[in-house]
Amino acid sequence: MVVSGLRVAVQGLEILKGIDLRVESGRVHALMGPNGSGKSTLSFALTGHPKYTVTSGTAELDGADLLALPAHERARAGLFLSFQYPAAIPGVSVANFLRSARTALKPDQSLPPAKFKRLLTEKMELLGMEPAMLSRYVNDGFSGGEKKRLEMLQMAVFEPRYAILDETDSGLDIDALRAVGESVNALRAANAETGLLVITHYPRILQYLRPDRVHVMMEGRIVKEGGADLADLIERDGYDPIREEAVGGAA
Repeated sequence: MVVSGLRVAVQGLEILKGIDLRVESGRVHALMGPNGSGKSTLSFALTGHPKYTVTSGTAELDGADLLALPAHERARAGLFLSFQYPAAIPGVSVANFLRSARTALKPDQSLPPAKFKRLLTEKMELLGMEPAMLSRYVNDGFSGGEKKRLEMLQMAVFEPRYAILDETDSGLDIDALRAVGESVNALRAANAETGLLVITHYPRILQYLRPDRVHVMMEGRIVKEGGADLADLIERDGYDPIREEAVGGAA
């Protein structure tokens, strides 16, 4: 997935001010930055949320013009978004939701009920999840950790080409965070071709999910890039040194 010169506005206010970003297949990219820097705006713009207006720039998914597609076609093309705050859907069981969503995403790979049940069992075993979750209503009464684990199960069942994990660590205690990190690593092992963009402002999830590349965003721009050691520096020193470096470079 390649993003070039992307500018995005919300209700006439420019939030993203020229984003250049390449997310490679089979690799983990971390997008870091303080609150309000535009990280979630990027995720919603790429997945087609109508509130976010692309004013210039391009985004390609394996050579296809991502921005020319409606939101559901972006999902069918292989783009997945794990929400920071997943919504509850009372009255809809997890099993029915997953089957309906997968059928909509992959109509040419529709599975009869018995085969889909085997697929679900396989993915839940991979993630160490209890089958009882399948009969519960989607995110209804779920803990923060359960919501994020269900997002990982969705990713396992949908098998996207690229996945954006938008602050998956938000609101999790240390045990839930470890469980989510282990789930993502298990999914990577099972499908080594999926490219991941992990959005966070705290480096703690990256202790469990070591990134290949780290990108730092501030005020709608990517101001610094590096390897996993960049996340370690942010853990140690915070964002102030990078902010000062960015201001000095702009001057």
